[in-house]
Amino acid sequence: MTSSPWGVELVCLGNICRSPMAHVVLESRLQDAGIDDVVVTSSGTGGWHEGESMDPRAAAALGAAGYDPTRHRARTFSVDTYAETDLMLAMDHSNLADMVEQAPTVAAAGRAVLFRSFDPESGEGDDEVPDPWYGGDEGFQHVLAMVERTVDVLLERLPDLRDRYAR
Repeated sequence: MTSSPWGVELVCLGNICRSPMAHVVLESRLQDAGIDDVVVTSSGTGGWHEGESMDPRAAAALGAAGYDPTRHRARTFSVDTYAETDLMLAMDHSNLADMVEQAPTVAAAGRAVLFRSFDPESGEGDDEVPDPWYGGDEGFQHVLAMVERTVDVLLERLPDLRDRYAR
């Protein structure tokens, strides 16, 4: 492990559904593993939910699975995120493009990638976390399952990721 905190940023559109769900799960799994030198943050490429709690359906899915969703407050992704974070994980191609557009030379270093690039069930044409906003509760359950299995792989690969993605 490195001596200074290593940062992971999870990014979706509004920072009230997908990225906060991944944020809560990753923080919880890191705590369970006794890893205390990884800082997890999340944000949205759109700022209209700044300061809001996560979507109640996302919070309910997390709560039912034993996670604590109560501390989340939405924030907006900015170019400063590149200086504060080692690895930035976008929930979909549109979010990734928005992130890269803000700092193309920094993004070229490869520190901004799709979250599901670590999902063992992802494949060509199925590499995004679907936005559950317009659907029902089952969409949030589906996203949570996707997030949990992806976070499991992130944790397994953490030592290598720290070496590969560092500011």
